[in-house]
Amino acid sequence: MSEPSAFGLTPIGHIASPFKQKFAIPRQPALANARGSVRLTPPFNDANCLRGIETYSHLWLLFLFHENLDQGWSPTVRAPRLGGNSRIGVFASRSTFRPNGIGMSVVKNLGVEQLNGQWQLNVGGIDLLDGTPVIDIKPYLSYSDSVNDAEAHLLDEHPLPAREVHFTEQATAQLNAQPHSDLKALIIQCLSQDPRPAYRQSQDNDPKTYQVIFYDRDIQWRVENGKVLVTSLEQVS
Repeated sequence: MSEPSAFGLTPIGHIASPFKQKFAIPRQPALANARGSVRLTPPFNDANCLRGIETYSHLWLLFLFHENLDQGWSPTVRAPRLGGNSRIGVFASRSTFRPNGIGMSVVKNLGVEQLNGQWQLNVGGIDLLDGTPVIDIKPYLSYSDSVNDAEAHLLDEHPLPAREVHFTEQATAQLNAQPHSDLKALIIQCLSQDPRPAYRQSQDNDPKTYQVIFYDRDIQWRVENGKVLVTSLEQVS
């Protein structure tokens, strides 16, 4: 049986997200309470496409790793959870570098609204870069999608990092003056996972200052005495 060599995919919309760069995005959904929205584009910008979706508490989002599509893929990948040195098969990983660049995330359904003629689906627990193309939305069905006895031995042996997060006086003042009510929690949830490169995660004192943009704030931080110290939150111009 012959098969076509290529299939066309049309994004149904794009994600609006607080994550403006790939660095420090949670490695999986629901590891931070980040909120965003799927903004539908024509011809999917139609209330009928969303009819009945309010009956589901959680949804699957299928999307494209759009910033990686032109970088190709490899049969094996370096797994960050394994220290970045061990290689495993691409199909045994959740790597963003995949043959077809398709990702999937379970998100919380926060409701539908229409703004200036555009329908959007608000979602929580996202791990998606701002502007990510969404190619499908499907209901999450706990009776079939949740497997109580599922096992993941490889990753169970390598738990996620968990570091305390502290703020300098300057960072605290800047945090109190900014408009995003969930920013502090988002910073703590994401930076406690230590998003540094795998080879640096064993360093409890790291002189390098790291930067990450959440919403419109450029957040600078470093690791001292085993803890993440946020030093400033500057508004992005």
